[in-house]
Amino acid sequence: MAYQERFPIGSNVRIKKGQYLEEFRRTWKYHHPISVEQVAYGGQQDCVTKIGFYHGGDILYNLDKAPGIWHEQLLEAI
Repeated sequence: MAYQERFPIGSNVRIKKGQYLEEFRRTWKYHHPISVEQVAYGGQQDCVTKIGFYHGGDILYNLDKAPGIWHEQLLEAI
């Protein structure tokens, strides 16, 4: 199975808004949950600096300014 990221390294992205992030934080029960600190970055623009792949197909990102690991579904194209 080949993984294909939606946002290559260097992509400018927007972190989804706080309400979406809070719902994800509250309901996500698996690997790499997001923190309350990360929710505060909702709606901000950032740049992808690193991409990782969790077994099973989840694509995970590190961003330039926002801390932590970000799930692909928490980001959107600008």
